[in-house]
This record gives sequence, structure tokens and C-alpha cells, in this order.
Amino acid sequence: MAEVLNALKPGPGGSYADGTVGGGGHAAAILSASSPTGRLFGCDRDGAALEAAAGRLAEFAGRFELRRGNFDGLAEWVALGSCDGVLLDLGVSSPQLDMPERGFSFQQDGPLDMRMDARQPLSAADLVNTAEAEALAKIFWEYGGERESRRFARAITQDRGTRKFVTTKQLADLIERLSPRRGRRTHPATGVFQALRIAVNDELGSLKRGLEAAVKILKPGGRLAVITFHSLEDRMVKEFGRARTRDYIFPGGVDVPELRVARVPEFRWVTRKAVKPGEAEQGENPRSRSAQLRVLEKVCDGKEP
Repeated sequence: MAEVLNALKPGPGGSYADGTVGGGGHAAAILSASSPTGRLFGCDRDGAALEAAAGRLAEFAGRFELRRGNFDGLAEWVALGSCDGVLLDLGVSSPQLDMPERGFSFQQDGPLDMRMDARQPLSAADLVNTAEAEALAKIFWEYGGERESRRFARAITQDRGTRKFVTTKQLADLIERLSPRRGRRTHPATGVFQALRIAVNDELGSLKRGLEAAVKILKPGGRLAVITFHSLEDRMVKEFGRARTRDYIFPGGVDVPELRVARVPEFRWVTRKAVKPGEAEQGENPRSRSAQLRVLEKVCDGKEP
């Protein structure tokens, strides 16, 4: 929490957007730090999270607006160039992991769901029961780094011929039979479950579009803070930062020095290295240990000189 406040530096009169408002913890801290006149726009795909956030933020009534939806749509309802700070806290939340009925975790048996927005049609069960083996293997490898992706995918497509996958335990047990734990600290299904969650919720596509939305709603001098929990997300944020902090662009997607066109960079890095959670944060929330915070400050609109 302290790291986020230090990154965004909220103050009175400021305007902020929390694209993953969750239970409202970060939002409450931002509104408190920007009292008495700071405003916050918050959204989340999870209806239950949004309801919890509304309750937590009740003391700041009149200073915030919440909407249900993906952060990639922020620019559709938050005024362009109006925000002093934008926060994106990515990944799955603790409440989502802790509720078996949401189907995000293999720790407790529940429906194989994994949808952050229960209104969307595609669930993890739909994907597991209908995708071709090659498509599943690609998902497991690209989004979960699973070395046995093809073997797992073949086993899934074979097993679903006699019984559809409907619960988290079914899938986790299959993976564990194929790849016994044998003293390993991490469950063998960890990569598969991460990959399915990312695919079901289009998390990387959402992040790409969400970063572009943040660019649009930030004012010059405004800061973008992104908290990631795995290397795929972090790599996307770093690549986005590299592109936006360059003092040139290049046509055709290939960086040929002779063809570079000079411009004023759109952003600057506030910190070159990712900020890790402090001991207090890790003590309060052990799941934050893998979190990395990257912070950019908008300089201008990146126009050619």
C-alpha cells in the first residue's frame, strides 16, 4: 500500500483511476490521501468485488464513481487527459482464490469456472472441454510455461471423451496423476490453472488495451502504476515502457537507425527497476511476495518535434 501511494503521490484536488478496484483497499488509501477534494474512478469486472468496494468507500461518498467493466474501457467514461494517476493491480485477487465456487484455485474443489466477470459466456470448463489438443497445449505453454503442455493436453482431450471436466479437482487430479508432486513445493497443476485463467479472461489482451486507455486518460505529469504477478505481464509493461520512453519512433515495426523519426518521449520511468513490496505489506498479505510495481510518468503526448 505504501509503495502505491509513494508511486502515485495522491493529493487534494487530484483525479485518479483504479482499473482493478477489487475490495477497495487501494482506492480507499488514495481517497484518504487526496482528501478532502480528490476524486477516484474505479472499475472491476467482478460484480462481488465492486459491491465490496462500494461498501468500503462509503465514507468517501460524493468523491468516487464505480462501474462494472474491464479497465481497457476506462477511456470510454473517464475524461481524456484528466487523471493525475492510474493504478492497475493485475491478476487474481485473494477473495477470488479463496472462494471455491469461483473455480480459480485447485486448493479447494469447486466448479471449473475462472471467469472474473460471471456475465461472460466462456468459462474454463468450456475451454477445457471444447478446445483441440493443440490449442490447449499452446495455452499451457505460452501462458503457463508448462513443459509438459502437449502431454497434458492430449490426456485432457482423451479423458473428456468419457466424462466432461466440471470441477477444479477433476483437472488438478489428472495433472497430478500425470506429473506426481514427489516433494515439490508447487502443485503440478499450477501452470495449467494460471494459463487457463489468463486465456479465459483474455488478461494479456486486456492489459495491452488497458495500457493504451491509461495513456489517454492521464494528463501530462500524471503517473501510471502497474502491479504485476508473473513474468508475462511484467514483460508487457516493460516493453510498453520502453516504447513510450523512446525519443524516436520507427516505421514498419523494425528499428532501423537510418529511418528513425525524432519525437519527444511520451513517458519517463519513475524508477528503472521494479519496486517490490516491503516487509509490512508481505506480512499483511503473503501473496504479495511475487508482486512487482512499475511506475511511469506521462511527459507529453509524444508528438514529433
